[in-house]
Amino acid sequence: MSVKNIALLAGGFTGEYEVSLNSAKNIAANLASNSNYKVYTILVTRDRWFFEANDTTVDVDKNDFTITLNQEKIKFDFAFITIHGTPGEDGKLQGYFDMLGIPYNTCDATTSAITMNKAYTKAIVNGIHGLHTAHSMRLFERDVHDVATIAANLKFPLFVKPNNGGSSVGMSKVQNIAGLPEALNRAFQEDAQVLVEEFIKGREFSIGIARLHGKIKVLPATEIITSKDFFDYEAKYTSGVTQEITPADLSPEKVQEIAGIVTEVYTRLNCRGMARIDFILLEGSNDFYFIEINTTPGQSAASLIPQQVRAAGMDVGEFYSALIEGAAL
Repeated sequence: MSVKNIALLAGGFTGEYEVSLNSAKNIAANLASNSNYKVYTILVTRDRWFFEANDTTVDVDKNDFTITLNQEKIKFDFAFITIHGTPGEDGKLQGYFDMLGIPYNTCDATTSAITMNKAYTKAIVNGIHGLHTAHSMRLFERDVHDVATIAANLKFPLFVKPNNGGSSVGMSKVQNIAGLPEALNRAFQEDAQVLVEEFIKGREFSIGIARLHGKIKVLPATEIITSKDFFDYEAKYTSGVTQEITPADLSPEKVQEIAGIVTEVYTRLNCRGMARIDFILLEGSNDFYFIEINTTPGQSAASLIPQQVRAAGMDVGEFYSALIEGAAL
């Protein structure tokens, strides 16, 4: 097999820039032992796309997505996108690579764009057998937001979150009508669309799913137990605040039921590569409530997908290799 040049894209335009860099470091470390790949980490910011190595910074030629190192033009055989939020998770880079004919590891442009929008995603997965969604309202920044109307339509406590956000940035839990204006303002600082939805009380889980060697593989679920009121940015990225149990303590029957639901979600949304689905099992009934899907989930060494890959008895580097080899335009 000839050596493939892999462009590992990290950074992005959001508050998750540093999270993305950590993901890229872990992916690069896990692919380092594979002699079939030469990995180049490409940093993407609003101002420039560039490659850094040995005190050299080289800009990417966006006309054909190449870099020139030591007067040699390097073309990439594959783009491994690990940018959380825009432009790596919302379809923009996917559309760019489709036009250039460069394969990549994520869902296509359409699915990436749709799944970044929580309200659209919920509308598509609604109706899957065994899947429930919280009652919600979608608000637009340009509209008048009457808190009384929200309170009349939904039961407190409520979650207020940016419709297109990631990593729980700009998210609030609101106990009564008095807390709504501030929560809406906070969410609208992150996005022009905001989702207000009823709080679902129960156990919170996250589960990875990927197409590997031509077959859909559901990874072991992780249960998320946080000392915070909910799994916000601090709970996600501050050590000791959250306990993550992989594999989760679930009965074999429940594991099988969940695998069926998340496989249907992945299929119905036309997903490719790896994705992570967050859900809650409702207190009392254990009904499956869909929260959201992440199509470029975090990949730092401590992130949920690497945890789940290891729990499944797989090597993380081989998992990434399978994503590269399995991706096709």
